[in-house]
Amino acid sequence: MKNITADELHGKLKDGEKVTIIDVREESEVATGKIPGAKHIPSADIPYSLDKLDKNEHYYIVCHAGGRSSAACEFLINQGYDVTNMTGGMLAWKGEKE
Repeated sequence: MKNITADELHGKLKDGEKVTIIDVREESEVATGKIPGAKHIPSADIPYSLDKLDKNEHYYIVCHAGGRSSAACEFLINQGYDVTNMTGGMLAWKGEKE
């Protein structure tokens, strides 16, 4: 599984790179703030949301601390998706939140 740190992902955003981020936290967690532009799909909904994802696109997966995003990445990789896990989750995020 590919991994990226919160600082590395923040750098990509600051550099203007087009990245697609999926936040797999629960609604109550996302209400405290998420990475600007991130799509919210709770981890339990990932298996039922594959029709919303494009196998030709790369996704960065984020959760609170890194555990759920890692599990979501494993599932998505097994389904043929190109994903990277953000290690440390939102606990490690020092950038802006929306």
